[in-house]
Amino acid sequence: IPEMMNNFAFDHVFYTGSTAVGKIIYKMAAEKLVPVTLELGGKSPCVVEEDANIRIAARRIAVTKFSNAGQMCVAPDYILVHATIEGAFIDALKKYVQQFYGKEPESSYSYGKIINEKQFDRIIKYLQDGKMIYGGNFNKEQLYIEPTLLMDVPADTPVMKDEIFGPVLPVIAFNTMEEALAIIQQHKNPLAFYLFSSSGKKEKEWLSKVPFGGGCINNASWHLTNHHLPFGCRGFSGTGQYHVRYSFETFSHKKAVMKTPTWFDPAIKYPPFKGKLKLFKWVIK
Repeated sequence: IPEMMNNFAFDHVFYTGSTAVGKIIYKMAAEKLVPVTLELGGKSPCVVEEDANIRIAARRIAVTKFSNAGQMCVAPDYILVHATIEGAFIDALKKYVQQFYGKEPESSYSYGKIINEKQFDRIIKYLQDGKMIYGGNFNKEQLYIEPTLLMDVPADTPVMKDEIFGPVLPVIAFNTMEEALAIIQQHKNPLAFYLFSSSGKKEKEWLSKVPFGGGCINNASWHLTNHHLPFGCRGFSGTGQYHVRYSFETFSHKKAVMKTPTWFDPAIKYPPFKGKLKLFKWVIK
């Protein structure tokens, strides 16, 4: 990357990857005043409110979190579920994970493997960061990690600090919105935010209080596929927008040009302005 940035002149730099590398690219681009679009990921929370449809929430979270074995930038990173429905939601989540991938996901056609040993070794360390309530099996030779659910996860553990990017899902109960917001604030400006609720009032309140790149109501991750929506980030999750026409706008420079006719050239535009200022100001409003 340094060699490319130092030896080539770019009109625009687009990067998808880690925040650490994104900072390096942003700094190098800044030295040459090159505009940058960064898609960096992060901790994307998924809130399941007490009035959520538990069956729908569990199904839609399970399929998106464990798609590609969790190796997806917009996968739900952790669940904040209202304490009044915690047990029912966890039971439903377990049910659908097993329904989708079977009792032996290792041999499931629908379940993926970890990309390489380095990532495998990183992800399995997260298994010790909370109480395992489902899954936890792994096989390094096959780069396989079972869909895993954790609870009783302390906020200062690596699984709650790092972007997981794997099939490990912490489930954290909350009683009040303020309590859940405090957890989200530990990793501001997530790439994505997901809310499951049947209340329009709660929907507006959550969306107004959580800054994020993009998100879904009563779904997860699928906003990435909607061709009507820009896909973008903010803060440490990245900067800029793209997808469909937004990509053309990102990679285009808009030239602002004003063309003025010559047949009309009133003297009011020119000095001296004494006695003309009031009328001049009215004209240019």
